[in-house]
Amino acid sequence: MSPGERRSEALGYLRGAADRAKRRGYIPFPPAFVIAPEGEGGPPPLARLIQGGRGGKVRLRLYLCITMMATKEPFDLRRPPGPNGWTQMLGLDPRTGPRRVASNLTWLADNKLIDLQPQWGRPSAITLMSATGDGGVYTQPREEGRYVGMPVEFWTRGWLLQLSPTATALLFALRDALGGHSEPQYIHTAKRERYGLSSDTWTKGRKELEAQGLLTVKREPQGDFYDFTRLRNAYQLNLERLDDSPSWS
Repeated sequence: MSPGERRSEALGYLRGAADRAKRRGYIPFPPAFVIAPEGEGGPPPLARLIQGGRGGKVRLRLYLCITMMATKEPFDLRRPPGPNGWTQMLGLDPRTGPRRVASNLTWLADNKLIDLQPQWGRPSAITLMSATGDGGVYTQPREEGRYVGMPVEFWTRGWLLQLSPTATALLFALRDALGGHSEPQYIHTAKRERYGLSSDTWTKGRKELEAQGLLTVKREPQGDFYDFTRLRNAYQLNLERLDDSPSWS
């Protein structure tokens, strides 16, 4: 099967998973998954997910899919895909995909983002745990007030498959940082640091999001009317772009 055929198959699985979960609108994620609390030095869970071998691609996509699919308390998947099923849903190479899926599910469990419960004769059940990675019980982000919402089209139109882990992480970070603002916004350095993304990661992710038409970055003057010597980046997301397919590569 060619990469294009694997992608088409994966899109079918992703759309089917969203339909079965009755997902519409935005998939909510708690802010603590994306941004570290003020005064804490460690990176938030999202930044940890993209660290390590191959940029954390498989474990990030697994986690985002599990969160999209587990809709009702106790936020679990009693009949989840097996390693081969996840391989198809994520468009992975069938020769190496099952092993990568198994090792990354173990990573998510070891890092207390999910709990795996063995089941006789079928894949282990998966239960979401607190998105902070502290081992606590998962709670519906909407019930906690503010949340970071990602349109379901991120999954069903294939953006999950196309965007790199760095671009995906930056997209979530900008969703949190910009909130509901429609005008370009500056993000203060102190807040940027709380996302746990290096300058290199931020730059690479920014370029990719711009190339895909998801992000516009404008240079705006910093200071009062008489001080135009300093310019700073102002960010503006174009989430309507998610309604269409990405530029595949």
